[in-house]
Amino acid sequence: MAGAVVWKVRGGAVLLERPVVMGVLNVTPDSFSDGNRYVEPAVAIDHALRMIDEGADLIDVGAESTRPGAAPVEPEAEWSRLSGVVEPLAQRGITVSIDTMKLEVARRAIDAGAAVVNDVSGLGNAPGIGDLCARTGAGLVLMHMRGSPRTMQEDTAYLDLVGEVAGWLNDRAALAREAGCRADQIVIDPGIGFGKSVEGNLELLARTSEFTRLGYPVLVGPSRKSFIGKVLEVSVEDRLEGTLAACLAAFERGARLFRVHDVGPARRALDVAEAIRRADLNG
Repeated sequence: MAGAVVWKVRGGAVLLERPVVMGVLNVTPDSFSDGNRYVEPAVAIDHALRMIDEGADLIDVGAESTRPGAAPVEPEAEWSRLSGVVEPLAQRGITVSIDTMKLEVARRAIDAGAAVVNDVSGLGNAPGIGDLCARTGAGLVLMHMRGSPRTMQEDTAYLDLVGEVAGWLNDRAALAREAGCRADQIVIDPGIGFGKSVEGNLELLARTSEFTRLGYPVLVGPSRKSFIGKVLEVSVEDRLEGTLAACLAAFERGARLFRVHDVGPARRALDVAEAIRRADLNG
């Protein structure tokens, strides 16, 4: 696989020599797949620890739903959901990613021990997140999203989907670097399910290799997304196999990081795929 072998994050580095699994921890009452299950800090922490035991390399904690049509959450309300979770996980030595578009929430999370900011707006909502990551050494995930969660599915037509998304991500990474971020702090995410049609999501996955050419590690987050449900005609509860297929397809095309709800199955599937890849390289 081309590209960096480490992703520098606050306080250390995430090795990219094997697939990196990012476990999803939604402490929201309205997430599309697990809303209200982990709003209590003790329950959320227990779930995070289970995901670590199952093989997660880091935990991505979010307190604002980004499902299509979701309304924004005020920063104080968002942080109130996160405050009892981020620090206890970081104190256990877990690499915590904070899923937020808000500068104040990102700052508080880093102060509480978070090592990564996962910004689904790609610095579009709060450009100061780039400066924050540059100053603190936090890892930065830049994701493509057209519009906001409330509006993103209103227009999913593109003249050149992959070209537009890749160009936008390249510009966002350049903006982060202008703010002082090093290249090895940055990960890019084409934003599966964020302002794309079913066909568009499939195309992004099929052409993952074109994003790796930008020179940054690529993260994909297809987990339980609606395009899988539409392809297979299944509900959220029955999208595991589709999620794994999407992750493996992206892995074969160069993706190195995978944001998933079902950590154990994803870890095992990706580890076998990596073993096959290494056997092919050594054969």
